[in-house]
Amino acid sequence: MGLAARLEKLRQAFTDNGIDALFVSQLENQRYLSGFDGSAGYLLITLRDIVLATDFRYLEQARRQAPQCQIFRINGDIGDWFPGLISGLGLKHLGFEAGHISFSLYRKLSDTLIKTKLPLRLMPVVGLVEGLRAIKEAEEIEFITRAAAISDAAFEHAETVIRPGTSEQELAWEIEKFMRERGSEAIPFDVIVASGENSALPHAKPSSRPFAPGEPIVIDIGAKVGGYSSDLSRTICLGNQDETFSKVYDIVLGAQLAAVAMIGEGMSGDEADGMARIVFEEAGYKEAFGHALGHGLGLSPHEAPRLGPNSAERLANGMVFTIEPGIYIAGWGGVRIEDTVVMENGKIRVISQSRKVRE
Repeated sequence: MGLAARLEKLRQAFTDNGIDALFVSQLENQRYLSGFDGSAGYLLITLRDIVLATDFRYLEQARRQAPQCQIFRINGDIGDWFPGLISGLGLKHLGFEAGHISFSLYRKLSDTLIKTKLPLRLMPVVGLVEGLRAIKEAEEIEFITRAAAISDAAFEHAETVIRPGTSEQELAWEIEKFMRERGSEAIPFDVIVASGENSALPHAKPSSRPFAPGEPIVIDIGAKVGGYSSDLSRTICLGNQDETFSKVYDIVLGAQLAAVAMIGEGMSGDEADGMARIVFEEAGYKEAFGHALGHGLGLSPHEAPRLGPNSAERLANGMVFTIEPGIYIAGWGGVRIEDTVVMENGKIRVISQSRKVRE
């Protein structure tokens, strides 16, 4: 679609949202709409203009990455430069990203408008750019696919180096180093390696705990290429698997495969989540699955759509998301299996290629 088409689509939504311009503060949204990936700045999009406001550190970067933008240099507090940014544009209703801007920043903007007596009304907007980002273009899917290939290779590497006595922290670093050496940008989220009872914590942090035979080891990793993230989880066991591991693993794998096979275009996030949850309920593990089935992937490792209870978002072709059911048992451990997938031709295509140990 390209930047120009993204901007045109965004502007078409201005009227429905009662705005004549949008003040973009979320960095991923700025990158999506301008190409600028600096860590400080704002984007002002009107019906005719696109202005990238950033400080001295990023001026040259902004000129190179966003040649279609007017560059506005900012300095000091937002109250000092904001009036100059909007001066002469004739704006009446300025949308701001209500889900991102802090209350403190909103107060500063409001106070600035009062002090300067500018006839501009701030209008809260939620999910306007994120809704566009949810449908991926071919180039975006290619970046995610390349990132997934790196995380697949990293998991395969982990299986060759993991040994009883290796610590969670040691394996996490080995995985992160491997992904960076294979071309990943800064990883999109901290590597999760959790063994034994630690694996019952969905967002466990790697510790000095050494691996022991016969216990579950959850590995959750992601790489980043071109700014786009992948997400992969696998659960392995060193040595012989006990009866509990075999049973729980097969239930989680069955739920994951059922979800992949049954989720289709037009389903709500709630309906998609239910495809896996019914498997857990029938197996007697309903309460052991406490998080959503999946989440969108892109410039952020967690974005629209959300596949979870009470999610009314409708799945559409071009959406990239995860399918990650899990069972977590306090005192024993957990099993999670996660793939990055894309909705194509009304069905799910799995992008991740790492083996599932009991498939």
